[in-house]
Amino acid sequence: MVLTRRIIPCLDIKDGRVVKGTHFVELRDAGDPVELAQRYDDQGADEVVFLDITASKENRGTLIDVIQRASDRLFLPLTVGGGIRSIDDIHAILRAGADKVSINTSAVHDPDLIRRGAERFGTQCIVLAMDVRRNYTPNPEGTPVMLPDGSTCWYEVVIYGGSRPTGIDAISWAKAGEERGAGEILLTSMETDGTKGGFDIPITAAISDAAGIPVIASGGVGTYEHFYDGFKLGKADACLAASVFHYGEMTVQSVKKYLASRQIPIRI
Repeated sequence: MVLTRRIIPCLDIKDGRVVKGTHFVELRDAGDPVELAQRYDDQGADEVVFLDITASKENRGTLIDVIQRASDRLFLPLTVGGGIRSIDDIHAILRAGADKVSINTSAVHDPDLIRRGAERFGTQCIVLAMDVRRNYTPNPEGTPVMLPDGSTCWYEVVIYGGSRPTGIDAISWAKAGEERGAGEILLTSMETDGTKGGFDIPITAAISDAAGIPVIASGGVGTYEHFYDGFKLGKADACLAASVFHYGEMTVQSVKKYLASRQIPIRI
């Protein structure tokens, strides 16, 4: 059976509003999260992701209210991430109406949170989010990845919104997350985030090959062909995008029609 690929709009939320930047900085306002999510629901999105990008500094109540409002009006799966540090946090977000939680920084600090979350709520609820960047410094622990220009690097996991390097090899971390019970990987490359130059195909393909769970490609969509490349070259199970949807450059439906015309299995 051929699994259909998914198109997932992502809403980065700060102070209760959707924002979008480049390389995780220079944020611009993009609207109300619930209104935007409802627009994508109407357009046929397969899921929506809410990421509270400053959760560690903000009051959790704001996002809980957003989740509750969204879950009352949406008819598609909702994944929520940002500032989730404990089983109680996961429970509160799922109880507010989310279908999945995405954990990133907290999973690096407390890898066993993945296992505890999967055992309590099911692997299908736990998404391991990974922000990664290219590192050209020799590292015997790093898995070499070939880049389009023929050079090699390894990809390092970064946390706290891309501000803090960890020294952790991305491919090793993806495998470890799967072993602990993550049901999915949300992979964002800082190299391509917000650039509209396309997904970071080398690391997307490498992690898709290394992991036995679905990989969501994130960071860099600017054209319809970038979605195709994410699926065909990056071997992703889903492609996530933000600004091209938020600012009306594309609709979810137009992306899906393009992909269907290029024989990518997609739900129209």
